Amino acid sequence: MDMRALVGRNFSRIRREKGLTQEQVEERSGFSQQYISGLENGLRNPTVVTLFELAQALGVGPVDLLMPDGKGRQPRKR
Repeated sequence: MDMRALVGRNFSRIRREKGLTQEQVEERSGFSQQYISGLENGLRNPTVVTLFELAQALGVGPVDLLMPDGKGRQPRKR
């Protein structure tokens, strides 16, 4: 599994679901639009701290950027 591509797809999907442009995320996060574009295209290898900060800018948890198939957190089955 290519984690860079997975994070990029999830980030892009969540950003669009929230109705945010890359420029708006730039303003919220401090990361450049070029960095965000590279991230969404799977060209960046973000650190754990970067994932945390980008997730905060989107209003989600960092794990939401790492979940396969964009499923986000799933409730535990008992």
